[in-house]
Amino acid sequence: MLADRIWAVAALATVLLAVCLRAPAARRGVYLFGAITTGLGVFVLSPFLWSSPDGTILWQGPTVQVLGPLDVTTTEIAEAGLNALRLVALGLAFAAYALLLDHDRLVQSARFARRSVLAIALATRLVPTLERDAAGLVEALRGRGVEVTGVRGRGRMLVPLLAGSLERSLNLAEAMEARGYGRPGATRSLQAPWGLAERAALTGSVLIVAIGALWL
Repeated sequence: MLADRIWAVAALATVLLAVCLRAPAARRGVYLFGAITTGLGVFVLSPFLWSSPDGTILWQGPTVQVLGPLDVTTTEIAEAGLNALRLVALGLAFAAYALLLDHDRLVQSARFARRSVLAIALATRLVPTLERDAAGLVEALRGRGVEVTGVRGRGRMLVPLLAGSLERSLNLAEAMEARGYGRPGATRSLQAPWGLAERAALTGSVLIVAIGALWL
């Protein structure tokens, strides 16, 4: 989000895409589709919703109330491409976090704001959990001779998936309460000490952010 050069954002998006491709193919499809299609939507719609007097006019359309004249210039396309790549890179970064990170170790390693970290980890697991529940529901229906096809057939699965997620949240809250979560004097399990790779990754990430803020 700090970079204002399109080649730098494109390089970041390419690296993050290569990282996401290391995840299992069955899980990464939803995340990659969401990140890429969102960026494409911004690239297509942004030139029509944001007007710039600079640049060469490539297409000139009618004048619409509120929006004004609909035209596409080279400046608008460049700005749309930059914003689209920013959004794609942000989506791919979240995808890498959701697909490749061990969220249990993330919660255990948090020294402060543990409740916030736990909430983030639970929210991150929402999509994979719903995906797993949907796959199990489809297999159960196929065992009964019912094929789930089309948008309408898959849309009918929303109600049981929502009911299952609510029931799971209640079970999780009861389990956390039974284990004394949030009470003073809680104990913590033993943790593996940080190695050279973890310390180098933390230091390198700070340097990369600093270099990106100053140069990109």
